[in-house]
Amino acid sequence: MPTDQPAGERPGERQGGADDEIAELRARLDAVEDQETRLARQLAAGPAQEPPGPPRRRVRSFLAALLIVLACVLTPLSALALWARAEISDTDRYLATMAPLARDPRVKTAVTDRVTAEIMKKLPVDSLFGGTPLGGIGQALDEGLTGFVHGQVERFVDSDAFAAVWTDVNRSAHGAVEKMVTGQGGGAVEVRDDTVLLDLAPVIARVKAALVEQGIPLASRIPEIHTSYPLVHSDALPEVRTTLRVLDLAGFWVPVLAGACALGGVLLARRRRRAVVAAALGMAGGALLLGIGLSVFRALYLDGLPADVDQPAAQAVYDALVRYLHSAVRVVVTLGLLVALGAWISGDGRWARTLRGGWRAGLGAVRRVAERAGLRLGPVGRFVHRRKAVLGWLAVALTALAFVLWSHPTVLVTLCLALGLVAVLAVLELLDEPGRDEEAGRPEGGARVSP
Repeated sequence: MPTDQPAGERPGERQGGADDEIAELRARLDAVEDQETRLARQLAAGPAQEPPGPPRRRVRSFLAALLIVLACVLTPLSALALWARAEISDTDRYLATMAPLARDPRVKTAVTDRVTAEIMKKLPVDSLFGGTPLGGIGQALDEGLTGFVHGQVERFVDSDAFAAVWTDVNRSAHGAVEKMVTGQGGGAVEVRDDTVLLDLAPVIARVKAALVEQGIPLASRIPEIHTSYPLVHSDALPEVRTTLRVLDLAGFWVPVLAGACALGGVLLARRRRRAVVAAALGMAGGALLLGIGLSVFRALYLDGLPADVDQPAAQAVYDALVRYLHSAVRVVVTLGLLVALGAWISGDGRWARTLRGGWRAGLGAVRRVAERAGLRLGPVGRFVHRRKAVLGWLAVALTALAFVLWSHPTVLVTLCLALGLVAVLAVLELLDEPGRDEEAGRPEGGARVSP
């Protein structure tokens, strides 16, 4: 009987081959099931823990954080160093600090009282009557003469002449301001124990001349008087003097070191944008702590003054001396917030992308309206489109250079520079006009790029 079995092949051999294929398929199914089981267990256990980074990366992150913290600590010291150096070496800055005191009512009252008291001590009233005791008449005469002298001194102190004399006194005194730091020198500034004194002899000389002109020739017999007006009084003046001396010697290098630490921390950081935000906010916080410290020290300083020191005048002098330091604090805080804001806006966060998208959409709409009105940028628009990133960073660099080279930047100057930078970036966005090929989805001179 004919069969379909090939010649030479036995039925048992064919059955054995089929069993082998079935076993192989079952082995493959089991392997797939095992793999699916392992994947299911991994998904149930959550994402796998990433192995810790290499030691070198951890050391780099630690150094970045250390440098940023060091920059934050050096920020208030930088402000103090620049302030100390400016008040000692810059005559114009020192005069600008002291000049407003000539118009301060608290200082004028204190100077008037001090000068009147010194003149009345030296005015030889008894010589008019040959030393004859006058009793109550003499007391009334003395009170009347004191009131007259006080009025003349007050009139002079309220005049522009006093402001000029005050400036001249402080100008000649500036050469001796270093004594407040080193404890050496002389001139119109004197350090006595724990008090810094300003010699008012030129003021008394002008008042003497005014008294003679007003019909009191006896005033010409007043000897030369060197009376002192207390500028600063503190039990810790030697320690403060040493600190200011160190800061004066450090001068420009402390802020340079602070900036270098901040830059190094940012360059070493893995996430540099976040490092910029952290450094900017940290340095702003350091400056803010300095401002708070100045306010706290002001209260402690005034509470520690002796009873014979005029409190209102002492407040005026302290506020004048730290006025530019407070201004530096406000500038650093403003600059830190602006830098942190700029770094955040340029980041990858959802709100930052939304803000940038709104910025581009708004300026793009303005550009399209101008194009419909007939404006054609041509090669300028294409050049800006190709070089917009470079031009933007150039604008940032020039703004930073202008801020650094500004002699004494204020908060207003800082905000104006920031607004100028924003205006330049807006102009670049308005001038950003891609070529027609790019607008059509094709590279210039090439075929259409498929999405």
